[in-house]
Amino acid sequence: MLEDLLNYEVYNGNRVGDYLSLEFLLAIGGSIVGAFLLLLIGFFLAGFFGRRIKGISKKYHRLDDTLFNFLSNVVRYAVIAFTILIVLNTFGIQTTSIVAVIGAAGLAIGLALQGTLSNVAAGVMIIFFRPFKNGDFVEVAGKMGTVKDISLNFTELADLSNVQVIVPNSEVWGNIITNYSTNQTRRAEWTFGVGYDANLKTAEEVIRTTIMSDPRSMAEPEPFIQVNNLGDYSVDFLVRVWVPASDFFQYQADMKRKVKEALDAAGVDIPFPTRTLFTAGSDAAE
Repeated sequence: MLEDLLNYEVYNGNRVGDYLSLEFLLAIGGSIVGAFLLLLIGFFLAGFFGRRIKGISKKYHRLDDTLFNFLSNVVRYAVIAFTILIVLNTFGIQTTSIVAVIGAAGLAIGLALQGTLSNVAAGVMIIFFRPFKNGDFVEVAGKMGTVKDISLNFTELADLSNVQVIVPNSEVWGNIITNYSTNQTRRAEWTFGVGYDANLKTAEEVIRTTIMSDPRSMAEPEPFIQVNNLGDYSVDFLVRVWVPASDFFQYQADMKRKVKEALDAAGVDIPFPTRTLFTAGSDAAE
C-alpha cells in the first residue's frame, strides 16, 4: 500500500507537501494500529495455547513435563511467527520470498546441526515412550547408573561411584536399554559348591534355611535350590530366589557370606581347586 501511494504521487507530479496528506496519514495510521492489534492478538493466542499445552502435563501426572514444555514452546513460537507474517502482509510486503529464505536458512542450519537435532529427536522419543524415568537404575550405551535427568539433548546418569555420566540421547535411543528398576522384583542367583564327601541333603537344608530366614527372601515364586553340576572339584548347587528389586545388590552380597558361614558352621566342606603332581624318580648315578 505504501509503495502504491508513493507511485501515485510521483506520477501525478505532486509536491512532497501534498504527498503528506491527511488521507495518507490516516491510511498509514490505520495500518499501524491494525498491525499492533494483530500482534497483541497473536501474542495472546501464543501464550494461551502454550499455557494450555503445559497444563495438560500438570493435569495428568503420568505425562512428562519436559515433553509438554517442548511442545508448548514449539506452538508458541509458531503462532508468533504466523502472526508476524500476517502483519507484514498488511503493509504490502511480499512474505513468500521471506518464507523461502527462512526455509533455506532452516535447511542449512539443520544440515549443520544434524547431530544435535538427532539428539533432540531421540530425546522426544525417550520422553514420549518413557523407557525409563528419573531414579531408575539403567544400563544404556554401555554405561550403568541411576537416571538423574532426561533433557532433549542428553540423559544424565550417576554411576555406581556417584560420578556424573552424560550420554547423548541419540546414543541412548539407538542402543539396547536395560532398565533394572521397571519390575518390582528380581531373581537373585548363586552357585554354591560343596565337596564330594559332603552330605548333599544336609548342604541343601543349610542353604535353604539360611537364605529363607532372611526377611528379604520371597517365598513366592518358590525358590529353586538343586544340584545342577558335578564339577572337577565340587558338587554345585544352583540357587535362585526372588527378592524386591530395591534390595537386589545388597541382598545378593549378603547371602554369599551368610551361606559360606552357615556351611562352615555345619561342617560342610567347601572345596577349592587343587592339583596333585606326580614326579618320576630316577637312581642317581655314582
